[in-house]
Formats: sequence, C-alpha cells, structure tokens
Amino acid sequence: MANTSKILAFDFGASSGRAMLFEFDGNKVTMEEMHRFSNDPVLVGKTFRWDILRLFHEIKQGILKTINAGHKDIESIGIDTWGVDFGLFDKNGNLISNPYHYRDERTNGMIEYADELVGKKYIFERTGIQFNFFNTIFQLLSMVKNDEPVLKIADKLLFTPDIFNYFLTGEMKNEYTISSTSQLLNPYEKKWDKELMDKMGIPSDIFCEIVKPGEIIGYLTDELCEELGVNKIPVIAIGSHDTASAVASVPVDGDYDYAYISSGTWALMGVELGEPLINDETYNYDITNEGGVNDTIRFLKNIMGLWIFQESRRQWEREGKEYSFVELTELACDAPELMSFIDPDNMTFAGPGNMPRRIREFCEKTGQSVPKTEGEIVRTILQSLALKCAYTIKGLENVMGKKLDTIHMLGGGIQNKLLCKFIANATGKRVVAGPVEATSLGNALMQLTALGKIKDLKEARKIVKNSFDTVEYMPENHEMWEEAYGRFLKVLDK
Repeated sequence: MANTSKILAFDFGASSGRAMLFEFDGNKVTMEEMHRFSNDPVLVGKTFRWDILRLFHEIKQGILKTINAGHKDIESIGIDTWGVDFGLFDKNGNLISNPYHYRDERTNGMIEYADELVGKKYIFERTGIQFNFFNTIFQLLSMVKNDEPVLKIADKLLFTPDIFNYFLTGEMKNEYTISSTSQLLNPYEKKWDKELMDKMGIPSDIFCEIVKPGEIIGYLTDELCEELGVNKIPVIAIGSHDTASAVASVPVDGDYDYAYISSGTWALMGVELGEPLINDETYNYDITNEGGVNDTIRFLKNIMGLWIFQESRRQWEREGKEYSFVELTELACDAPELMSFIDPDNMTFAGPGNMPRRIREFCEKTGQSVPKTEGEIVRTILQSLALKCAYTIKGLENVMGKKLDTIHMLGGGIQNKLLCKFIANATGKRVVAGPVEATSLGNALMQLTALGKIKDLKEARKIVKNSFDTVEYMPENHEMWEEAYGRFLKVLDK
C-alpha cells in the first residue's frame, strides 16, 4: 500500500460534523469516519449563534484521533460547511464575536428593505443569486441598518470554512464557492461587487482575496503542530460550500442531461453550467447561479429539505415521544397517500419551533384535510418535498429549454428511501441515489486533485462510480401524482 494517499476531510452540516479519512489507491477511494460530533447552535434571548470555538476544538480532536489511529501520513486537510454565515475579525486578527446563525431573526424584512434601497432586479442582475432571507447580503444589511458596533471595528470577514482555515493556518482567504453564496459576488468576473456594496452601505474593504478550489491556502501553524504533534500539513481550498463539494461527487460516467439534488437539511436541486444564466426568466423563477468546482456554475434552487422532518421529530421528543427517523418513516408508509400538502418553502416553516402544529395550521388554512397522527404529518412532509422538486425541475427545464433525463440524489437524505421513491413518482424521472457521504467525498476528491493524484473532475467522477454503489428508483403511479401536483400548486406560496 506504499502508493496509497491519505487525506482528511472535515464536513460540517447544520446539526453535526465529521472528520473522514479517505485512502486512494489510484483507482478507488475508501473512507473511514474518524470523529463525529454534534453542531449545537445557541439561542440567547432572541439571538441565534454558532458555537464556533467549540467546533474548532472538534477539528483538533478529529486531527488527533486520526493521528493516534496510526495515520500520521495524511497529506492534506480540507473543510466544507453550510453557506452564507461569517465571522468578523478585528485589525489584530481576533474574532470579534460568535457568528450569527442564518436562521437568526435579524434578517426579517431585509429583502424588502434592499428592494427599496437598490431594487431586487438590480441585485439579481449583478449577482445572479436566489433571494433567501438568510443570504450574507441581508445579514450585513441588517447590521448596517441597525448600526451594529462590531461592523465598525471589523477589519476582515471570513465565511465559516474560511474561519476554520484561518485558525489552522493563520491565512485569511475567502474561498470562491462559499463566497458565491453571499449574493455579493460578480459571477462573471468572480470578484467582489464593490459597486453593489457601496450602494448598500456595506464596507467592501473587509472582504479577502478569493481563492479557487484546488489551491493550497497554507500549512498548519507551528503552534498547532506542536500542540497536536503533527507535521506541517497543507490545508487545501476545496469546494468549501458543502453543496459544491457534494456536486463534485455526482457519479456520472457518460454524456446525458441530468439534474442533481443534494439532500439533507436543505435540498439543493439544479444542474451544472459553464457560464452564469441571468435573465428575466431566471429572475422570475428565482434560480441561483452559485460557484462550483472547476469554474462551473451551480444553477439551482434552494428548497427547504428534511429540516421540517427533523424539527418535527425534535418537537415530539420534547413531548416525550422518542421516535427514530426510521420509525417515523415506517409510520408514514402506513398513512393515507397524497392527502394533504404544505409548501416547504413557506416562511411558516423556516424557523425552529412546533412544526407539527404549524403543518396542521397550514393545511387547515388552505382548506385541506388536516394530518393528525405522526405518520400522517411525516407523509405530508415527504410528499410535499417531492412535489416541490417536481415544481423545481419543471422550472429548470423551462428556463434551459430542454428536458432532463435523470435526477442524481446525493447526501444523507437518500437514506430515506420513501423520499427517493416519492421524488421519482412526482417528477416522472429516473432517480439515481448515491453516494451518501457525497459532500465529504467531493471534498476529498478536490484535495486529491490539488495534490496531483487525480487529473480532473471527469476522472474524479469515474472514481466515485468505481468506489460506491448507487440505487435506482423508477417512477410509479405517475398519473396519480400528476393529479396531486395540480392540487399542490394551489397551496404554493407564490
């Protein structure tokens, strides 16, 4: 195994993180989980923040566990996280405060305020990014509007994976794919849009140099090397936005038209393009043009994913009902089919709280049958997610003027086989599910490419196909689902 390469991928989701060791023999990759930990944001009063220092402690634990397990020869480290969130640093390089969580209430009303200030159309034409209440642009705008003192003393802004890269290496850089989620980046020039920032009163001098996936950011600091007992391991800029890493691992070996869904807390559904597609149609459909690895554009819609399911389970736990996700899905299998629907992207379901009650209230308000049991509620959620995917893929096809043959589903959400089946039924498309660990795998593949172990993205995807099995779902009862789709359209929040 002398020719085997070992690299360490850290993948942070909204509720957990993990350190994954990947070994590559030139043909296949294998992976081993070295460390898994919870990601527990903290609500203090009305302020919702990430516990960023504890998360960095978990990164160090992941490195230690890997080294102590006999893997002192890891060749690089890469980190991916969720998008849009950031930390502010003073002129001495110190973190000023814990970063806000994207679900913090301070962005309420900021899209409307931005529209009054410069116009939504103007923002979209310059950035090509979907309007989400949590985007970096609206987080910063709220700070400007509320005259927050921390913004006045901020010298640099780092997005979440950039923060961890800085803590590891001492280098302050903004990685391209995570920067593109901010709605402050020019997607054609791949540079910060300082004119847009000036018009909105957002300080443009706090942003850093942009680095592309595949570049070395720096090496572990001397202090960390001494603390952890490791060598000067390089930290590599990968697709630092978790969806960018996930899309890099789509197991495509051939030339056909497909969409992808990176499925987890969120469901990111889209296609890959060579150039941004920004026009009146994409503005009306509110489709985003985010940066991908290899200078691609992730042309996608951000759909509320399994968050509603996860939050419903948390509510039942608070009520003393201990269900696993598998048990709840089994209850959903026995519930009446296509009885009622919600719009997963309605703001009613955006924040934490009593999700089952909100679902019942939404169904009652929209004149539908009200789901009562846990199984009925879960089935309502999963069917609604599938129908929102059908709505989204129709929009993508209309904008691009072509049909998509297949949907590649990636990530933890594919473990819910009922959801995969529902998406095939609702869209009428072949669904290919896998791999589960898509994000950390894409992270690893970009590290291996940067190290010269893999030639390019095309070769990387062949390696995915060699290394991991997939499961296919073919549409069933599509006519029944088409009738349900007509009813679903009536409850959409347009």
